[in-house]
Amino acid sequence: MRILLSNDDGYLAPGLAKLAEKLSSIADIVVVAPERDRSGASNSLTLDRPLSLHKSHNGYYYVNGTPTDCVHLAVTGMLDTLPDMVISGINDGANMGDDTIYSGTVAAATEGFLLGIPSLAISLANVSDKNFSTAALVAVDIVQRFKKNNFHEPVLLNINVPDIPYNDLQGMEVTRLGRRHKAEPVVKSENPRGETVYWVGAAGAVQDASENTDFHAIQQNRVSLTPLQIDLTQYAQLEKVKQWLK
Repeated sequence: MRILLSNDDGYLAPGLAKLAEKLSSIADIVVVAPERDRSGASNSLTLDRPLSLHKSHNGYYYVNGTPTDCVHLAVTGMLDTLPDMVISGINDGANMGDDTIYSGTVAAATEGFLLGIPSLAISLANVSDKNFSTAALVAVDIVQRFKKNNFHEPVLLNINVPDIPYNDLQGMEVTRLGRRHKAEPVVKSENPRGETVYWVGAAGAVQDASENTDFHAIQQNRVSLTPLQIDLTQYAQLEKVKQWLK
């Protein structure tokens, strides 16, 4: 099995290294990741300049672009053979609820999905310990399940793993995305030149963490698996908009 690995924390991120280490025992791995942290890049493609591909001392390839750039470049121009799966992560922090819209981790997996390849986005919902090995073992488990029972169609799974030892996990749960309140206000400050600058504020508090949501699963120390789709159509409003145009 051939697996393309990417992330949004950069090619030197510890989560990516742990993921590659564990998966290399069951699959052929190639890593193509951003040259620096591109968290929050979402699904952006670099269209205003050319991209450069380099190979690091650790054997990983890195690109001066976004997570989406990395997967797009690898699949459409670099690799001689299409990967059987694209896996993005392990992200240093959760990607649940509304986070998925902004997440570069989810975006890298989404690009694989849009190119017709089964894809996983894996994030560690960390508190402090950073149990990347737990998330990596979960990835191995899911890949092995996939090998035994292929979906036979493109699939995009958003996976969040509690930041606890692997043996303390309380199983896996198929979930839906929860919701957050609106984000905190931007933080206003002054740079050394006396200019006013703004930092994007923290994510909002959790609004919907009811049963069957990703937030709830993590609270119960269970791995959250959420199948995602790329269709933003608000079907319930189609008829209303048609009437509005009359």
